[in-house]
Amino acid sequence: MTEKKDNRWLVMLGTVIVMMGLGTIYTWSLYNHPLVERFGWDLNSVAATFSIMSFALAFSTLFSSKVQEKIGLRRLLIFAGITLGAGLIISSQVSSLWLLYIFAGVMVGAADGLAYMTTLSNAIKWFPERKGLISGVSVGSYGLGSLLFKYINGSVLKSVGVSQAFLFWGLIVMVMIVGGSLLVKEAKITNKAQSITVNDTAQKNYSVKEMLRTKESYLLFVVLFTACMSGLFVIGIVADIGVSMAGLSAASAASAVALVAIFNTLGRIILGTLSDRFGRLKVVSVALSATAIAVLILSYAKLNYGLYFGSVAVIAFSFGGNITIFPTVVAEFFGLKNSSQNYGIVYQGFGLGALSASFVSSILGGFEPTFKLIAILSIISAVIALKLQAPSLKQASGKDWSIKALDPEKRALHAN
Repeated sequence: MTEKKDNRWLVMLGTVIVMMGLGTIYTWSLYNHPLVERFGWDLNSVAATFSIMSFALAFSTLFSSKVQEKIGLRRLLIFAGITLGAGLIISSQVSSLWLLYIFAGVMVGAADGLAYMTTLSNAIKWFPERKGLISGVSVGSYGLGSLLFKYINGSVLKSVGVSQAFLFWGLIVMVMIVGGSLLVKEAKITNKAQSITVNDTAQKNYSVKEMLRTKESYLLFVVLFTACMSGLFVIGIVADIGVSMAGLSAASAASAVALVAIFNTLGRIILGTLSDRFGRLKVVSVALSATAIAVLILSYAKLNYGLYFGSVAVIAFSFGGNITIFPTVVAEFFGLKNSSQNYGIVYQGFGLGALSASFVSSILGGFEPTFKLIAILSIISAVIALKLQAPSLKQASGKDWSIKALDPEKRALHAN
Protein backbone atom coordinates (compact mmCIF):
# COMPACT_ATOMS: atom_id res chain seq x y z
CA MET A 1 0.00 0.00 0.00
CA THR A 2 1.06 3.60 -0.47
CA GLU A 3 2.09 5.55 2.61
CA LYS A 4 -0.50 8.34 2.08
CA LYS A 5 -3.73 8.45 0.14
CA ASP A 6 -5.01 11.95 1.00
CA ASN A 7 -3.95 13.69 -2.24
CA ARG A 8 -3.79 10.77 -4.65
CA TRP A 9 -6.61 12.03 -6.88
CA LEU A 10 -4.65 15.25 -7.35
CA VAL A 11 -1.70 13.06 -8.33
CA MET A 12 -3.97 11.32 -10.81
CA LEU A 13 -4.99 14.65 -12.33
CA GLY A 14 -1.33 15.51 -12.83
CA THR A 15 -0.76 12.07 -14.34
CA VAL A 16 -3.56 12.60 -16.87
CA ILE A 17 -2.14 16.00 -17.92
CA VAL A 18 1.40 14.61 -18.29
CA MET A 19 0.20 11.58 -20.24
CA MET A 20 -1.86 13.70 -22.60
CA GLY A 21 1.20 15.80 -23.36
CA LEU A 22 3.32 12.71 -23.97
CA GLY A 23 0.68 11.15 -26.24
CA THR A 24 0.80 14.04 -28.73
CA ILE A 25 3.62 12.27 -30.60
CA TYR A 26 0.98 10.02 -32.17
CA THR A 27 -0.08 12.89 -34.42
CA TRP A 28 3.22 12.65 -36.29
CA SER A 29 1.70 11.50 -39.60
CA LEU A 30 0.12 14.96 -39.96
CA TYR A 31 3.64 16.32 -40.49
CA ASN A 32 4.82 13.85 -43.14
CA HIS A 33 3.31 15.46 -46.26
CA PRO A 34 3.96 19.07 -45.17
CA LEU A 35 7.65 18.19 -44.63
CA VAL A 36 7.82 16.47 -48.02
CA GLU A 37 6.26 19.51 -49.70
CA ARG A 38 8.49 21.97 -47.83
CA PHE A 39 11.86 20.24 -48.27
CA GLY A 40 11.31 17.73 -51.12
CA TRP A 41 12.32 14.77 -48.98
CA ASP A 42 11.21 11.19 -49.72
CA LEU A 43 7.98 10.25 -47.91
CA ASN A 44 9.34 6.99 -46.47
CA SER A 45 12.40 8.85 -45.19
CA VAL A 46 10.26 11.43 -43.41
CA ALA A 47 7.94 8.74 -41.99
CA ALA A 48 11.03 6.98 -40.58
CA THR A 49 11.27 9.83 -38.05
CA PHE A 50 8.32 8.35 -36.15
CA SER A 51 9.98 4.92 -36.13
CA ILE A 52 13.18 6.43 -34.73
CA MET A 53 11.12 8.32 -32.16
CA SER A 54 9.37 5.11 -31.10
CA PHE A 55 12.67 3.23 -30.84
CA ALA A 56 14.23 5.99 -28.72
CA LEU A 57 11.10 5.99 -26.54
CA ALA A 58 11.36 2.27 -25.86
CA PHE A 59 15.14 2.29 -25.34
CA SER A 60 14.99 5.12 -22.80
CA THR A 61 12.59 3.12 -20.61
CA LEU A 62 15.52 0.84 -19.76
CA PHE A 63 17.05 3.70 -17.76
CA SER A 64 13.93 5.46 -16.51
CA SER A 65 13.81 3.72 -13.11
CA LYS A 66 17.46 4.47 -12.36
CA VAL A 67 17.08 8.11 -13.35
CA GLN A 68 14.02 8.34 -11.10
CA GLU A 69 15.96 6.84 -8.18
CA LYS A 70 18.71 9.45 -8.58
CA ILE A 71 16.74 12.66 -9.11
CA GLY A 72 13.16 11.81 -8.08
CA LEU A 73 10.02 11.53 -10.19
CA ARG A 74 9.02 15.19 -10.28
CA ARG A 75 12.47 16.37 -11.40
CA LEU A 76 12.54 13.61 -14.00
CA LEU A 77 9.18 14.75 -15.41
CA ILE A 78 10.26 18.39 -15.49
CA PHE A 79 13.48 17.40 -17.27
CA ALA A 80 11.55 15.21 -19.74
CA GLY A 81 8.99 17.95 -20.44
CA ILE A 82 11.65 20.56 -21.13
CA THR A 83 13.69 18.13 -23.26
CA LEU A 84 10.69 16.96 -25.30
CA GLY A 85 9.52 20.51 -25.89
CA ALA A 86 13.03 21.66 -26.79
CA GLY A 87 13.39 18.82 -29.32
CA LEU A 88 10.26 20.00 -31.14
CA ILE A 89 11.22 23.67 -30.91
CA ILE A 90 14.68 22.97 -32.38
CA SER A 91 13.00 20.89 -35.12
CA SER A 92 11.25 24.07 -36.26
CA GLN A 93 14.66 25.39 -37.37
CA VAL A 94 16.13 22.32 -39.11
CA SER A 95 16.44 21.88 -42.86
CA SER A 96 18.31 18.56 -42.78
CA LEU A 97 16.65 15.18 -42.59
CA TRP A 98 19.38 13.87 -40.27
CA LEU A 99 18.86 16.78 -37.87
CA LEU A 100 15.13 15.98 -37.91
CA TYR A 101 15.99 12.39 -36.94
CA ILE A 102 18.16 13.61 -34.05
CA PHE A 103 15.86 16.24 -32.55
CA ALA A 104 12.32 15.13 -33.48
CA GLY A 105 13.25 11.44 -33.45
CA VAL A 106 15.86 10.64 -30.80
CA MET A 107 15.50 13.63 -28.47
CA VAL A 108 11.70 13.73 -28.40
CA GLY A 109 11.34 9.94 -28.22
CA ALA A 110 13.86 9.48 -25.39
CA ALA A 111 12.22 12.21 -23.29
CA ASP A 112 8.79 10.70 -23.91
CA GLY A 113 9.94 7.24 -22.83
CA LEU A 114 11.56 8.48 -19.61
CA ALA A 115 8.34 10.16 -18.53
CA TYR A 116 5.87 7.55 -19.82
CA MET A 117 7.11 4.50 -17.94
CA THR A 118 7.72 6.27 -14.63
CA THR A 119 4.42 8.18 -14.67
CA LEU A 120 2.40 5.04 -15.40
CA SER A 121 4.19 2.98 -12.74
CA ASN A 122 3.75 5.72 -10.13
CA ALA A 123 0.01 6.08 -10.78
CA ILE A 124 -0.54 2.34 -10.32
CA LYS A 125 1.37 2.42 -7.02
CA TRP A 126 -0.94 5.13 -5.72
CA PHE A 127 -3.98 2.92 -6.40
CA PRO A 128 -2.91 -0.66 -5.58
CA GLU A 129 -6.54 -1.73 -5.21
CA ARG A 130 -7.52 -0.32 -8.64
CA LYS A 131 -4.59 -1.22 -10.86
CA GLY A 132 -6.71 -2.12 -13.90
CA LEU A 133 -8.76 1.08 -13.78
CA ILE A 134 -5.78 3.37 -13.16
CA SER A 135 -3.69 1.73 -15.88
CA GLY A 136 -6.58 2.19 -18.32
CA VAL A 137 -7.11 5.85 -17.37
CA SER A 138 -3.37 6.63 -17.53
CA VAL A 139 -2.69 4.91 -20.82
CA GLY A 140 -6.02 6.12 -22.17
CA SER A 141 -4.96 9.70 -21.42
CA TYR A 142 -1.88 9.08 -23.55
CA GLY A 143 -4.18 8.18 -26.44
CA LEU A 144 -6.48 11.12 -25.67
CA GLY A 145 -3.54 13.48 -26.12
CA SER A 146 -3.15 12.36 -29.71
CA LEU A 147 -6.86 12.98 -30.33
CA LEU A 148 -6.74 16.48 -28.88
CA PHE A 149 -3.60 17.42 -30.76
CA LYS A 150 -4.90 16.12 -34.06
CA TYR A 151 -7.05 19.24 -34.10
CA ILE A 152 -4.48 21.56 -32.49
CA ASN A 153 -1.59 20.50 -34.73
CA GLY A 154 -3.82 20.28 -37.79
CA SER A 155 -5.07 23.84 -37.27
CA VAL A 156 -1.59 25.23 -36.56
CA LEU A 157 -0.13 23.48 -39.63
CA LYS A 158 -2.70 25.19 -41.84
CA SER A 159 -2.20 28.57 -40.21
CA VAL A 160 1.57 28.93 -39.93
CA GLY A 161 3.19 26.07 -41.87
CA VAL A 162 5.14 23.04 -40.79
CA SER A 163 8.23 24.71 -39.29
CA GLN A 164 6.33 27.12 -37.06
CA ALA A 165 3.92 24.32 -36.14
CA PHE A 166 6.81 22.47 -34.49
CA LEU A 167 7.51 25.57 -32.42
CA PHE A 168 3.95 25.88 -31.10
CA TRP A 169 3.68 22.13 -30.52
CA GLY A 170 6.87 22.15 -28.47
CA LEU A 171 5.83 25.11 -26.33
CA ILE A 172 2.36 23.73 -25.56
CA VAL A 173 3.64 20.24 -24.70
CA MET A 174 6.41 21.65 -22.49
CA VAL A 175 3.84 23.61 -20.47
CA MET A 176 1.53 20.57 -20.18
CA ILE A 177 4.18 18.12 -18.96
CA VAL A 178 5.99 20.53 -16.62
CA GLY A 179 2.68 21.86 -15.28
CA GLY A 180 1.24 18.38 -14.76
CA SER A 181 4.42 17.23 -13.01
CA LEU A 182 3.85 19.81 -10.27
CA LEU A 183 0.75 17.84 -9.21
CA VAL A 184 2.52 14.48 -9.32
CA LYS A 185 3.96 13.08 -6.09
CA GLU A 186 6.11 9.98 -5.92
CA ALA A 187 4.42 6.97 -4.30
CA LYS A 188 6.10 4.67 -1.82
CA ILE A 189 4.91 1.09 -1.51
CA THR A 190 5.38 -1.50 1.19
CA ASN A 191 6.81 -4.95 0.55
CA LYS A 192 3.35 -6.38 1.11
CA ALA A 193 2.12 -4.80 -2.10
CA GLN A 194 4.90 -6.24 -4.20
CA SER A 195 3.69 -9.76 -4.81
CA ILE A 196 0.82 -11.36 -6.68
CA THR A 197 -0.87 -14.25 -4.94
CA VAL A 198 -2.62 -17.06 -6.80
CA ASN A 199 -4.38 -19.91 -4.96
CA ASP A 200 -2.82 -18.64 -1.71
CA THR A 201 0.68 -19.10 -3.15
CA ALA A 202 2.87 -16.11 -3.91
CA GLN A 203 4.37 -16.05 -7.37
CA LYS A 204 8.10 -15.75 -7.65
CA ASN A 205 9.48 -12.25 -8.17
CA TYR A 206 11.98 -12.67 -11.00
CA SER A 207 14.99 -10.42 -11.34
CA VAL A 208 15.89 -9.25 -14.85
CA LYS A 209 18.59 -11.93 -15.10
CA GLU A 210 16.21 -14.64 -13.94
CA MET A 211 13.52 -13.49 -16.35
CA LEU A 212 15.95 -13.60 -19.26
CA ARG A 213 16.65 -17.26 -18.49
CA THR A 214 13.03 -18.14 -19.29
CA LYS A 215 11.78 -18.78 -22.81
CA GLU A 216 8.55 -16.97 -21.92
CA SER A 217 10.32 -13.60 -21.77
CA TYR A 218 11.51 -13.98 -25.37
CA LEU A 219 8.13 -15.18 -26.60
CA LEU A 220 6.43 -12.21 -24.95
CA PHE A 221 8.95 -9.98 -26.67
CA VAL A 222 8.05 -11.51 -30.06
CA VAL A 223 4.33 -10.98 -29.46
CA LEU A 224 4.81 -7.36 -28.35
CA PHE A 225 7.21 -6.75 -31.24
CA THR A 226 4.54 -7.89 -33.72
CA ALA A 227 1.76 -5.88 -32.07
CA CYS A 228 3.87 -2.73 -32.15
CA MET A 229 5.25 -3.31 -35.63
CA SER A 230 1.72 -3.27 -37.01
CA GLY A 231 0.24 -0.57 -34.80
CA LEU A 232 3.07 1.96 -34.92
CA PHE A 233 3.65 1.51 -38.64
CA VAL A 234 0.03 2.30 -39.44
CA ILE A 235 -0.21 5.15 -36.91
CA GLY A 236 2.90 6.77 -38.35
CA ILE A 237 1.61 6.74 -41.94
CA VAL A 238 -2.17 6.57 -41.55
CA ALA A 239 -2.84 9.78 -43.49
CA ASP A 240 -0.43 8.71 -46.24
CA ILE A 241 -2.19 5.34 -46.65
CA GLY A 242 -5.45 7.16 -47.26
CA VAL A 243 -3.92 9.37 -49.96
CA SER A 244 -1.81 6.77 -51.80
CA MET A 245 -3.90 3.59 -51.38
CA ALA A 246 -7.49 4.75 -50.93
CA GLY A 247 -7.30 7.79 -53.23
CA LEU A 248 -8.58 10.18 -50.58
CA SER A 249 -7.81 13.88 -50.46
CA ALA A 250 -5.21 15.01 -47.96
CA ALA A 251 -7.94 16.63 -45.85
CA SER A 252 -10.09 13.47 -45.77
CA ALA A 253 -7.12 11.24 -45.00
CA ALA A 254 -6.02 13.57 -42.19
CA SER A 255 -9.30 12.86 -40.41
CA ALA A 256 -8.06 9.29 -40.02
CA VAL A 257 -5.57 10.61 -37.45
CA ALA A 258 -8.49 11.53 -35.21
CA LEU A 259 -10.13 8.16 -35.89
CA VAL A 260 -6.93 6.33 -34.96
CA ALA A 261 -6.64 8.35 -31.76
CA ILE A 262 -10.23 7.57 -30.77
CA PHE A 263 -9.98 3.84 -31.43
CA ASN A 264 -6.49 3.65 -29.93
CA THR A 265 -7.93 5.10 -26.70
CA LEU A 266 -11.05 2.91 -26.81
CA GLY A 267 -8.90 -0.19 -27.33
CA ARG A 268 -6.85 0.63 -24.23
CA ILE A 269 -9.97 0.91 -22.08
CA ILE A 270 -12.18 -1.83 -23.58
CA LEU A 271 -9.59 -4.54 -24.23
CA GLY A 272 -7.89 -3.80 -20.91
CA THR A 273 -11.22 -4.39 -19.15
CA LEU A 274 -11.98 -7.53 -21.18
CA SER A 275 -8.58 -8.97 -20.31
CA ASP A 276 -9.58 -8.98 -16.63
CA ARG A 277 -12.61 -11.11 -17.50
CA PHE A 278 -11.46 -13.44 -20.28
CA GLY A 279 -7.69 -13.68 -19.77
CA ARG A 280 -4.99 -11.28 -20.89
CA LEU A 281 -3.26 -13.33 -23.56
CA LYS A 282 -6.53 -14.58 -25.03
CA VAL A 283 -7.54 -10.99 -25.65
CA VAL A 284 -4.07 -10.26 -27.10
CA SER A 285 -4.47 -13.23 -29.44
CA VAL A 286 -7.87 -12.04 -30.67
CA ALA A 287 -6.51 -8.51 -31.19
CA LEU A 288 -3.58 -9.83 -33.25
CA SER A 289 -5.94 -11.95 -35.35
CA ALA A 290 -8.09 -8.88 -36.01
CA THR A 291 -4.96 -6.96 -37.00
CA ALA A 292 -4.01 -9.69 -39.48
CA ILE A 293 -7.43 -9.47 -41.14
CA ALA A 294 -7.28 -5.66 -41.29
CA VAL A 295 -3.85 -5.49 -42.92
CA LEU A 296 -4.85 -8.16 -45.44
CA ILE A 297 -7.84 -6.01 -46.39
CA LEU A 298 -5.49 -3.05 -46.86
CA SER A 299 -3.25 -5.25 -49.03
CA TYR A 300 -5.76 -6.99 -51.28
CA ALA A 301 -9.08 -5.13 -51.26
CA LYS A 302 -9.96 -2.25 -53.52
CA LEU A 303 -10.07 0.38 -50.85
CA ASN A 304 -12.90 2.83 -50.46
CA TYR A 305 -13.65 5.28 -47.69
CA GLY A 306 -15.36 2.69 -45.46
CA LEU A 307 -12.82 -0.13 -45.86
CA TYR A 308 -9.90 2.22 -45.28
CA PHE A 309 -11.29 3.78 -42.12
CA GLY A 310 -12.60 0.46 -40.81
CA SER A 311 -9.24 -1.27 -41.28
CA VAL A 312 -7.12 1.43 -39.65
CA ALA A 313 -9.65 1.68 -36.79
CA VAL A 314 -9.30 -2.06 -36.08
CA ILE A 315 -5.50 -1.85 -36.13
CA ALA A 316 -5.46 1.18 -33.81
CA PHE A 317 -8.01 -0.43 -31.46
CA SER A 318 -6.02 -3.67 -31.27
CA PHE A 319 -2.69 -1.90 -30.78
CA GLY A 320 -4.06 0.27 -27.97
CA GLY A 321 -5.44 -2.74 -26.16
CA ASN A 322 -2.25 -4.78 -26.50
CA ILE A 323 -0.09 -1.94 -25.17
CA THR A 324 -2.37 -1.62 -22.14
CA ILE A 325 -2.46 -5.34 -21.36
CA PHE A 326 1.26 -6.11 -21.62
CA PRO A 327 2.51 -4.40 -18.41
CA THR A 328 0.08 -6.54 -16.40
CA VAL A 329 1.07 -9.67 -18.33
CA VAL A 330 4.73 -9.13 -17.47
CA ALA A 331 3.86 -8.47 -13.80
CA GLU A 332 1.77 -11.65 -13.64
CA PHE A 333 4.46 -13.72 -15.35
CA PHE A 334 7.46 -12.44 -13.42
CA GLY A 335 6.15 -10.76 -10.26
CA LEU A 336 5.46 -7.17 -9.20
CA LYS A 337 8.67 -6.41 -7.32
CA ASN A 338 10.83 -5.94 -10.42
CA SER A 339 8.01 -5.41 -12.90
CA SER A 340 9.21 -1.97 -14.00
CA GLN A 341 12.69 -3.25 -14.93
CA ASN A 342 11.35 -6.48 -16.43
CA TYR A 343 8.76 -4.69 -18.53
CA GLY A 344 11.45 -2.25 -19.64
CA ILE A 345 13.27 -5.20 -21.24
CA VAL A 346 10.20 -6.71 -22.91
CA TYR A 347 9.08 -3.21 -23.93
CA GLN A 348 12.01 -2.99 -26.34
CA GLY A 349 9.70 -4.86 -28.70
CA PHE A 350 7.84 -1.55 -28.99
CA GLY A 351 10.78 0.39 -30.41
CA LEU A 352 12.27 -2.43 -32.45
CA GLY A 353 8.85 -3.18 -33.93
CA ALA A 354 8.47 0.40 -35.12
CA LEU A 355 12.00 0.63 -36.44
CA SER A 356 11.77 -2.73 -38.23
CA ALA A 357 8.53 -1.79 -40.00
CA SER A 358 10.15 1.32 -41.43
CA PHE A 359 13.18 -0.58 -42.71
CA VAL A 360 11.07 -3.45 -44.05
CA SER A 361 8.85 -1.00 -45.91
CA SER A 362 11.91 0.55 -47.56
CA ILE A 363 13.40 -2.84 -48.46
CA LEU A 364 10.16 -4.39 -49.74
CA GLY A 365 9.23 -1.24 -51.64
CA GLY A 366 6.01 0.03 -50.14
CA PHE A 367 3.03 -0.35 -47.85
CA GLU A 368 1.35 -3.42 -49.37
CA PRO A 369 4.20 -5.97 -49.05
CA THR A 370 4.83 -4.70 -45.52
CA PHE A 371 1.19 -5.29 -44.63
CA LYS A 372 1.40 -8.86 -45.94
CA LEU A 373 4.45 -9.56 -43.77
CA ILE A 374 2.69 -8.03 -40.76
CA ALA A 375 -0.30 -10.32 -41.38
CA ILE A 376 1.91 -13.42 -41.28
CA LEU A 377 3.70 -12.28 -38.11
CA SER A 378 0.38 -11.40 -36.46
CA ILE A 379 -1.04 -14.88 -37.06
CA ILE A 380 2.11 -16.53 -35.68
CA SER A 381 2.10 -14.27 -32.61
CA ALA A 382 -1.60 -14.89 -32.02
CA VAL A 383 -0.88 -18.62 -31.76
CA ILE A 384 2.09 -17.99 -29.44
CA ALA A 385 -0.08 -15.82 -27.17
CA LEU A 386 -2.66 -18.60 -26.82
CA LYS A 387 0.00 -21.12 -25.79
CA LEU A 388 1.95 -18.95 -23.34
CA GLN A 389 1.74 -19.56 -19.60
CA ALA A 390 3.49 -17.91 -16.66
CA PRO A 391 6.67 -19.86 -15.81
CA SER A 392 6.02 -20.02 -12.06
CA LEU A 393 2.49 -21.28 -12.66
CA LYS A 394 3.67 -23.85 -15.19
CA GLN A 395 6.23 -25.23 -12.77
CA ALA A 396 3.70 -25.79 -10.00
CA SER A 397 2.53 -29.42 -9.89
CA GLY A 398 -0.82 -30.76 -8.94
CA LYS A 399 -2.69 -27.44 -9.14
CA ASP A 400 -4.77 -25.67 -11.75
CA TRP A 401 -3.10 -22.26 -11.91
CA SER A 402 -5.35 -20.73 -14.56
CA ILE A 403 -7.36 -17.63 -13.68
CA LYS A 404 -10.58 -19.53 -14.33
CA ALA A 405 -9.65 -22.02 -11.58
CA LEU A 406 -9.85 -19.34 -8.89
CA ASP A 407 -13.02 -18.80 -6.92
CA PRO A 408 -14.81 -15.53 -7.84
CA GLU A 409 -13.36 -13.53 -4.92
CA LYS A 410 -9.74 -14.53 -5.66
CA ARG A 411 -10.26 -14.02 -9.39
CA ALA A 412 -11.36 -10.46 -8.74
CA LEU A 413 -8.36 -9.79 -6.51
CA HIS A 414 -6.00 -11.26 -9.12
CA ALA A 415 -7.56 -9.20 -11.90
CA ASN A 416 -6.94 -6.02 -9.94
